[in-house]
Amino acid sequence: MAADEMKPQPRDDAQRKILNRLRRAYGQLGAVIGAVENEAHCRDIVQQLSAVSKALDRAGYLVISSALKECLADPDAEGTPQSDELEKLFLSLA
Repeated sequence: MAADEMKPQPRDDAQRKILNRLRRAYGQLGAVIGAVENEAHCRDIVQQLSAVSKALDRAGYLVISSALKECLADPDAEGTPQSDELEKLFLSLA
C-alpha cells in the first residue's frame, strides 16, 4: 500500500488548503535546518525562515477563516467557537 493511500483524506476544501500550507511549511523548515547545518549564509537562512513563518501564519488564518464560516453556517452547533474566542485566536496570529 502506498503512503498516500494510508493518509486520511481531507474533509473538505478548507482542510485540504490548511494541510497543504502546513506541508509546505514543514518542507521549508527542513530546508532551514539543512541550511543551518551546512552553514549557509545568514541571508539565505533568514529568507527561508520568513517563508516558514508566512506559511504557518497563512495556515492559521485559514483555520480561523474555516471556524468563522462554520459559525455563520450554524452558530448554535455544539463546539462552535464564540466570537470573542475567534477574535483572540485571530489576534494571537498578528
